[in-house]
Amino acid sequence: MKEEFITFEKFNDQNSAKELGELIAEQNIEFLLEDNSLSFDPTFANNGFGKEYCIKLKKSDFEKANKILTDKAVNEINDIDEDYYLLSFSDDELIDVVSKSDEWNKFDVSLAKKLLKERGKEITPEEIEKIKQQRIVELSKPEEGQKVYIILGYLTAFLGGFLGIFIGWHLLTYKKTLPNGNRIYAYSENDRKQGNRILIISGIFFVFWLTIKILN
Repeated sequence: MKEEFITFEKFNDQNSAKELGELIAEQNIEFLLEDNSLSFDPTFANNGFGKEYCIKLKKSDFEKANKILTDKAVNEINDIDEDYYLLSFSDDELIDVVSKSDEWNKFDVSLAKKLLKERGKEITPEEIEKIKQQRIVELSKPEEGQKVYIILGYLTAFLGGFLGIFIGWHLLTYKKTLPNGNRIYAYSENDRKQGNRILIISGIFFVFWLTIKILN
């Protein structure tokens, strides 16, 4: 079975995405550059709204790609400006950067580790590995607060519109990618069951209202 390509990093700038692709390609890692940008800018501002470029890798290459980016960040740390925003972070804020490394770029994470070490708050490799595992457990929990989304899904389902179909399909099938490359369902089993019902009802009423319209 051919291994699936999974989103590794997202950018709102195409050149940044290409630079990452070129960097990992030098290490013989296969990647896909996917343009998920909106075809229409509703703001008419041409400010990058709706732009999204994804670098996709095979799950088996995630660890290798992360190491490449981490090594690159370590080499660049000494060239930062004196007013770089991370330099003003407190110890707790820097620890938060390391703990939630999936929300930060590799440069900031490496710099946070370096600053903590200089302040006598060094986080050991063993502690970092433990933090990573705890973060995976935390991110693996189902997304909460879908009640409004589910209610809207049922309301639009009885109207037979595509919004109900979309909401049902999204709740039922949407997956999120963890930092280690694993993909899991984003919503709880109960919310996914609700999504399945919404999808079925939407389909039934879509056919019903379409039939009424044709007969009239």
